[in-house]
Amino acid sequence: MRKIWSEYKDFINQGDVVTIAVGLVMALFFKDIIDAVVDGVLMPIVSLITGQATFGDIDFTLGDAEFEVGLVIRAAIIFVAVAFVVYLIVKVYNSYIAKPHQEIEASDTELSLLKEIRDELRSGSGTGSVGGAGSTGLGDAPPPPPTV
Repeated sequence: MRKIWSEYKDFINQGDVVTIAVGLVMALFFKDIIDAVVDGVLMPIVSLITGQATFGDIDFTLGDAEFEVGLVIRAAIIFVAVAFVVYLIVKVYNSYIAKPHQEIEASDTELSLLKEIRDELRSGSGTGSVGGAGSTGLGDAPPPPPTV
């Protein structure tokens, strides 16, 4: 039983579980916002077009059965609204995430330039010699004294 409890604690303490839980709670309350926008903004516009007070009033009967098409239309509108907002959130998130990658690419360019400079200094093919003839300027020992 202790092993199961320990594994369960390890599972819960993983970052992904907490992130998912926070996302689900936010989505639960986000649905209320979308419902309010649909009921308060979109429904009055649709009621002007259809002449019905709410989508629930849009229906037809076939024999004894009543088909409430308005409920399906309302659910489709809510789905499209949620999908659009999620798309916008993902787009903003992706642009936020892309910025650090651009900085990394810039630092890679700087790094390759610095490596090129280092290689030129080591080979002595640079136009200006930093430490004198044959010196790389990278901490070489001084040349030996001349022999007489």
